[in-house]
Amino acid sequence: MTVVEHPLVAHQLAILRDASTPAWLFRHAVSSLATIVGVSACAALHTEPRPVTTPVSHTVGLELPQPGPLLVPILRAGLAMLDSFLTLIPVNEVGFFGTKRDETTLLPVVYMNRMPEDLADRQVIVMDPMLATGGSLITALENLHSRGATDVTCACLVASPEGVAAVERAFLRLGGTTRLFVAVIDDGLNDQGYIVPGLGDAGDRLFGAY
Repeated sequence: MTVVEHPLVAHQLAILRDASTPAWLFRHAVSSLATIVGVSACAALHTEPRPVTTPVSHTVGLELPQPGPLLVPILRAGLAMLDSFLTLIPVNEVGFFGTKRDETTLLPVVYMNRMPEDLADRQVIVMDPMLATGGSLITALENLHSRGATDVTCACLVASPEGVAAVERAFLRLGGTTRLFVAVIDDGLNDQGYIVPGLGDAGDRLFGAY
């Protein structure tokens, strides 16, 4: 697990935490923070050599193999991170994994699962701004591994110690190579399973409560 520390991370987090931040600015801060975390999260991407002719000489460059990594935002809130990763990584495919929390059990309920059936030998990057109990991310990881994915990077913004511990236990259980990058680890969870101090419900603040 890697915590991405940077002055710009702290700046964007302050904007996100502020309850008075309007939705448009909240979305912009999520996107900016996702870019910062994304650069670190992409450090382990595979590359392959390619001959390059410059205006003055010849050299060998590196490029991402095709079809490239699969990007998987966890809906709804993960959508706000997707454009940042698409800017960083030239990919042709995006998978979607949608969950919502059962407010009684606090367990994730899957309502969308649109990903390639065969992910063997394919790197995957999963995006979810909030890592609270870890239920949604673990459910996504289980599904990815059932499709053959063995190299998965998880990019989150705000995490709880409980969520990090749960995801790390899932890493050990599922096997393969799995990485977790976060912008900050907060104090913990309240009785409703929300991160404290956190920033509230990211999906509602991004797209409205409905």
